[in-house]
Amino acid sequence: MQRLGRERLPRFRVVAAYPESEDIQAGVLYVGELEIRLEEGLVLATGQALMLSVREFELLVAMAKRLGAIITRDELYRTVWGAEQRPGDRSVDVYVSKLRGKLETALPDRRFIHTHPGFGYRFQPQPSRNVHMETAGG
Repeated sequence: MQRLGRERLPRFRVVAAYPESEDIQAGVLYVGELEIRLEEGLVLATGQALMLSVREFELLVAMAKRLGAIITRDELYRTVWGAEQRPGDRSVDVYVSKLRGKLETALPDRRFIHTHPGFGYRFQPQPSRNVHMETAGG
């Protein structure tokens, strides 16, 4: 079964983009208004620390390192949990939902995590629809 999924992926493969600013030597990723301090396990949103669990932090780092690319649930599970995802396991979806909520609470005018049904998730900061609708609507 995994073989079929891997054979289909190249048809839809998205080339990974690089974070807006990445300072590997300092161990810091900058993505929009987020500062991700890899060594400290710390995320700052416009200077304010976010309270993330270890899994949420690892998930954020995995996605931020592949800014703009669609990442499958299986890839995220292997990267964050270090194992193959079991059929029916919704751990990735649960943690993505928690992380999305925390990011949108900290920065309500931004959307960072975008769901691509049947493919996975894409991490890229964009103005939220609510902000766009408010400015477009008057």
